[in-house]
Amino acid sequence: MTVALRSPQLVGALIPVDNAPVDANLKSDFHKYVQGMRDIEEAQVKRQAEADELLQKHEEALPIRQFLLTNFVRSSHGQHLRLRIPIKILALSLDKMGDFPFNDPDEAHYDGQTLIVRGTKSHYVADDVLPLIGRFFPSFKLIDIDSGHWVISEKPEAFRQAVVDFLREVEGRDT
Repeated sequence: MTVALRSPQLVGALIPVDNAPVDANLKSDFHKYVQGMRDIEEAQVKRQAEADELLQKHEEALPIRQFLLTNFVRSSHGQHLRLRIPIKILALSLDKMGDFPFNDPDEAHYDGQTLIVRGTKSHYVADDVLPLIGRFFPSFKLIDIDSGHWVISEKPEAFRQAVVDFLREVEGRDT
C-alpha cells in the first residue's frame, strides 16, 4: 500500500492481504513467533522438519508454522537454517511493524484497481476502517475469506481464486 501511495505509477494493481491503511497493534502472537524463530536459529537445525518441531511449541497451527518457516534459508555454508532477516532486527522491529506512514488520504491516494483481502476471523481490517480505505484507495473491492490473519496460509485455494478472479477482471478493463 505504501508503494502504491508513494509511487502510483509503479503499481498496476494492488492486493493488500488482511492489512488496512492504519496504525495497527500487532497481536501478542508475534512475540511468540519471534521467540520460536530464535529457538530454531540457536538450535542450528539442519532440516525444515526439525525447525517445525521446535516451532510447534509456539504455534500449533500447521499453516501458520509453514508460513513462518519461509523466513528460513540455508546458511552460506549449507550446514544449518538461518533467518533471511536477522532475528535481532525482527525483534526490534515488532513495535513498528503495524505502523502506516500515511495519515491523510487527501494528501495521498491510489486510483488503480485494488483488492482488499480480509480474513473474517482477523481484526486487522475492521468494518469501521472501510471508509478510510475508500479514501486512500477509491477503486477498492473487498473480498472476505473465512480465515484468520494468515489468509494465504490458512485458505490458499480461496486466496488464489480471489486473486485470479480479480486479475482477470483488471485485465479485462485494460483490453
